[in-house]
Amino acid sequence: MITLTQDAGGFIRMSRHFPINAQITIVYTVGSSEVFSGAQLNAIYDEARTVFRAQNHLDAKGFSRGPVKTVHPSTDIAFVAVHAGMAAQ
Repeated sequence: MITLTQDAGGFIRMSRHFPINAQITIVYTVGSSEVFSGAQLNAIYDEARTVFRAQNHLDAKGFSRGPVKTVHPSTDIAFVAVHAGMAAQ
């Protein structure tokens, strides 16, 4: 059993996929908790990564096809927004 804690901003730290059959408990800032399967959290992570890449004009693999403009490029996410009730969706 893996336990993750939501931060004050409403995010959990997740930089990779979890095993599909893993049971992950998320403890929310309000004190409640919810159990997710690895497959559920992986789907949430994939959706957040897709939105991030679209907003930053990256392709499906996370590469920028335009000229490099930043000193510190970031092509992936490390935090995923969660809220109570997501496990039931």
